[in-house]
Amino acid sequence: GAPYDGLAVTMLVAGVVNAVGTDFHRNRVLQKLLTGRFNCCLGYSEPDHGSDVASITTKAVRDGDEWVITGQKMWTTMAHVSDWVILLTRTNPDVPRHKGLTMFLVPMDTPGIEVQPVPTMATERTNATFYDDVRVGDEWRLGEVDGGWAVMGVALAFERGVMGGTNPAVPLLRHVRDWAGGAASPDGGTMLQDPLLRERLARTAIANQVSQLLTLRAAWIAATGGLPGLEGSMAKLYATGRYQQAVGWFQEMAGAEGLLAFGVDDAAADGWIDYDARHAPVTTIYGGTTEINRNNVAERHLDLPRDR
Repeated sequence: GAPYDGLAVTMLVAGVVNAVGTDFHRNRVLQKLLTGRFNCCLGYSEPDHGSDVASITTKAVRDGDEWVITGQKMWTTMAHVSDWVILLTRTNPDVPRHKGLTMFLVPMDTPGIEVQPVPTMATERTNATFYDDVRVGDEWRLGEVDGGWAVMGVALAFERGVMGGTNPAVPLLRHVRDWAGGAASPDGGTMLQDPLLRERLARTAIANQVSQLLTLRAAWIAATGGLPGLEGSMAKLYATGRYQQAVGWFQEMAGAEGLLAFGVDDAAADGWIDYDARHAPVTTIYGGTTEINRNNVAERHLDLPRDR
């Protein structure tokens, strides 16, 4: 099947291409993405600019009908197996930082791109990517020159909006339920008969359904021509928050066995609880931190004053 993380990212890139791309992008890229056989990755963050992507320094300089791209990106997950990267660059250093950005959709086999692995505490691979005089034609530009911040807003709306649809709490719930059916309870019987665990399983199942509904609302808005910025923030906030809560609950119930990793004897849920405990923190960071998304909801939905 398709890589789990790759599917989510590819979905959001397809949404961006459909929303702001040209016929060239739709014919060359979108049609292939819809087959499920191609992957995309995201080139936003840099070593010194994580959530503050408006300050990025990777530059694109125009040379006739081409652009020459130089710089480095960080946390480019799936870059080593991707066909395209949606790449945010600085094309005008002489204007306010939000106004000098341009977005490109760059084939990953373009000469000058180097991908280096970066391990994580969740045992997953992400990457650092380097762009050394990478030449792409102007036809690979997404949106207007110096209009990359608007394209970035579209990309973030789609990224946040797919969170509930690829919610890692869904497989976590299945793994824990299967484990609990055979794991012995300190009070006798199985863990699945423990009233507290049963309640937490039920609450997680309900939360997963709510996350799915919030995601479907964002998807409906996108499908009818809208931009699910606010709705995407709501979906991401709820899905990632409940995922972290569920991981904490289940690791607490599993005890020491919930700290054991894949391949270790007696690991609760075959190591999935430990894996999700390591993976859950990052879900509240990528796609906009929890704090950024809370501010988005507070200002746009609740009409509260700007945080800063």
